[in-house]
Amino acid sequence: MELIMSVDSKFSFQEITIEEAEANAKPILEKAKQRIGYIPNIYGMMANSAGLLGSYISGDNNFRENALFSSSEKEIIYLTISKENSCRYCVAVHSTLSDTMSKVPRDVTNAIRDGSEVPDIKYEVLVNFTRVMVVSRGRPTTQEINNFLSVGYTEHHILEIILAIAVKTMTNYSNHLFKTPVDKVFQGREWVNT
Repeated sequence: MELIMSVDSKFSFQEITIEEAEANAKPILEKAKQRIGYIPNIYGMMANSAGLLGSYISGDNNFRENALFSSSEKEIIYLTISKENSCRYCVAVHSTLSDTMSKVPRDVTNAIRDGSEVPDIKYEVLVNFTRVMVVSRGRPTTQEINNFLSVGYTEHHILEIILAIAVKTMTNYSNHLFKTPVDKVFQGREWVNT
């Protein structure tokens, strides 16, 4: 039997609390609560699969801690992927983090959200190449690669964009299925795909 889910479909899963979490998910939720003071809605939803939540956390930690990009560039990459995947939840999250933690200029964040030209040439190249990687499913042209490399990025950076796409695919797709409500802390930067 083939199951086709429309965009209006919603999983029946509920957000998982620390007390309800599987043994492998419980420490992840506890650490999140200890580190940031609450459990983000997406963590509670992804905790329905300890493997999914654990893979996401591991990939996100690797990208944030080890990628050669600056903090601003990492947030720009995550925001661009989330926008390309039309993830309402993650666009709100990464817009807020861009504004508050990564110090991405607000006009850059807004340009990414709006799909308009980014007012910084290096960020514009980064956004465009990240979009190409998402839309082409990892098949950029030689010219697109050369444009990316021409502003000082390396082939290693391309591999790190692949890591970011893998990480964001987990949250973006999960949010689509769960219809995850945007946490209060991120609601000031909610986004509607136009």
